[in-house]
Amino acid sequence: MSGSAPSSTSADAAGRPAAAPDGGGARSYGSGARILTVGIASTGIFTFLYLALASHQLDSTAYGQVSLLWSVMYVILCVIYRPIEQLLSRTIADRRARGLEGHPLRVPATIQLTFALLFLAVVLPLRPRIEAHLFSGQSALYWILVVGVLAYAGSYFARGWLAGHQRFGLYGGLVFLESTSRFLFAVAAVIGITSGQTAIATGMAVAPFVSLVVVPFAFGHVQAQTHRPSVSEREAPVIDAAGEGPAHADVEEAVADLSIARGSRFAVAVFAIMLAEQALMNAAVLIVNAKTTAALAGFVFNVLMIVRAPLQLFQAIQTSILPHLTAMTAQGSEHEFAAAVRKTVLAIAGFAGACALGLLAIGPAVMTAVLGDKGFTYQRGGLALVAIGMGFHLIAGTLNQAALARNRAALAAVAWLLSAALFVAWMLSPIVADEVLRVETGYFGATFLLSGLLLGLYRRG
Repeated sequence: MSGSAPSSTSADAAGRPAAAPDGGGARSYGSGARILTVGIASTGIFTFLYLALASHQLDSTAYGQVSLLWSVMYVILCVIYRPIEQLLSRTIADRRARGLEGHPLRVPATIQLTFALLFLAVVLPLRPRIEAHLFSGQSALYWILVVGVLAYAGSYFARGWLAGHQRFGLYGGLVFLESTSRFLFAVAAVIGITSGQTAIATGMAVAPFVSLVVVPFAFGHVQAQTHRPSVSEREAPVIDAAGEGPAHADVEEAVADLSIARGSRFAVAVFAIMLAEQALMNAAVLIVNAKTTAALAGFVFNVLMIVRAPLQLFQAIQTSILPHLTAMTAQGSEHEFAAAVRKTVLAIAGFAGACALGLLAIGPAVMTAVLGDKGFTYQRGGLALVAIGMGFHLIAGTLNQAALARNRAALAAVAWLLSAALFVAWMLSPIVADEVLRVETGYFGATFLLSGLLLGLYRRG
């Protein structure tokens, strides 16, 4: 046994990889989550204010169309771009945890380009139907959707890169810049610089372009840090577990992680997860809009704001916990893995319980004051039920990241798709006559089922 200490890029005597060069332990996870919480909390606040100002500035029909546009765009963004963000984050974190340098972008970029082209292939031929059925003939809203979705490609790619390198300050700055620039379009309408539905909605298309201003700086900063070798890295070769030479097996495995086949399987599974999650969030709005009026759909959208704001805040946890759990998996640190999941779930349970109690006490008055009176009444019990469902949703999100870190994306996707399918079936059924109550009870039941299924997958170890 050699008496010299291994370099930071070597495996330990038991064959386990060394920790990531920048640290992937509980401290980096906690600090990363705190930094992102500040950035994404601000982002959530500005998004909420954007929609609140739009609600006050526009009549119920115009606001319903704007909220519908936001719902549709958000669904598409999460479904076609979040898989690449997660793929980049997991792959880069795994390679860093094993001390391997170089993070090829060709495969993730190819998959993302494919998703974007598929989006265009679907949305361009369907332009007349989309304008007529979703936006009541408003062509401006259609083009805001198309341009905005395409512009977000660079933003989500940068997010995955930054998350994998745990550069959470830059990540938070990117999403903060995007949300504030969008919010300013609503402010401009309120103070009289602009006016009308199109002026406010244009912020959705302009915001991703503004956020791209930080992308060159972000990539340059990360690459400079990544490619700056330490003294030990310049002097010491990568040694395998037996101490006999370069760890060729680790390098080959890392390259395989980014093959088209493996990357596509992971991305498609996350694609299904994102699609199912957005069905839980937005299918109710779309179904109510198709069956009743845009005004009621806008009210349902407001009810689900109880879920949207915490979910946006929870992105800080999701973004920081995936590379952390991936590193723990690569290093065989199951105790730290379980501790991170347990602490996150307990914090979520406390937060959701507090929200439910608050909504029981003053929920209807606050919702009406903040989002305006659109001719419908908020019910205390229904709002509290949605808050509890939000808790199950966030718990499911945590367990989902654990499944992704353990490379169980396909099994997690099955749980999400089943829960979403049952929720859509519930929304289409006439079991509960009241449309809003149907949304509230259906969302609670679907998230309860989802968290239970993912808990079962997590306990399989």
